[in-house]
Amino acid sequence: MSLGLAVLAMDESADAAAARAMFERCASGDHEEGELDERVVAFYERLRARFPDRPPFDAESPWMSTPLAVGIDHVIMHLSFSSRGDAALQLIEGLAAEFRLVIWDPQSEDAYPPGRT
Repeated sequence: MSLGLAVLAMDESADAAAARAMFERCASGDHEEGELDERVVAFYERLRARFPDRPPFDAESPWMSTPLAVGIDHVIMHLSFSSRGDAALQLIEGLAAEFRLVIWDPQSEDAYPPGRT
């Protein structure tokens, strides 16, 4: 079982409807062209420094699918819905707040703007 999450480079006033629309566009493979959002780059680099999404993998890797889906304005992750995913979830929440990214939970359809996780 896995927990899907996305971090999205959106204005912090984004609501759930805007986050859902952006997530659906990103998940469909219809990625925008353009410059990488520096916040997404920094988030991804720090996240994968702790939890690599390319081999060799640690036995306690939290990822259920790899590599992570990364675009110029998002990172989509599927975490193990177990204790393996707990540390990654805490890191994701902290990094999203630090880099002012919105967290989208497609299971509950909730958006968590920076500072509201």
